[in-house]
Amino acid sequence: MKYLGYLFLFVLVIGCKETPEKAVDAKAEFPAEKVSVLETKRELEARGFKIFDYVDQKTKDTILMQQYFMAFLKRGTNTSQSKEELDSLQALHLAHLGNMYELGYADISGPFGDDGEIRGITIYNVPTLKMADSLANLDPMVAAGRLAIEIHPWWAAKGFSLR
Repeated sequence: MKYLGYLFLFVLVIGCKETPEKAVDAKAEFPAEKVSVLETKRELEARGFKIFDYVDQKTKDTILMQQYFMAFLKRGTNTSQSKEELDSLQALHLAHLGNMYELGYADISGPFGDDGEIRGITIYNVPTLKMADSLANLDPMVAAGRLAIEIHPWWAAKGFSLR
């Protein structure tokens, strides 16, 4: 089973034909020295991201909005896995999500705290829906049918964090 995880990582790295020239890295986008909104805007546009900006009337700051893609991980149709298979799939699923974060393709992932139809979310920081869908469908839980993906474009202010 260990080698299956390496196979998924290999497929992930070489299988996505619409990979940006460099992975999105929040630290690289917002280093210690302040990068201007204009510079950030130009870089994101050059990499194919959809963006817009506006001026906050209260602070007079220019706010840069970027399109992300929110993937809802929904209950799948194949729930027939044994406990051992499910444990293995869960480990591969978590490794996949960790890889998405490390490679800069996903900014945040997590499960919901109820037992509803929607099991969790991942927010993909990639330029296109097609790329987000490709990456989300490489998740071993999705490939096994245990989870299904539903993706929606989502806008958020660049550089803001959860609190």
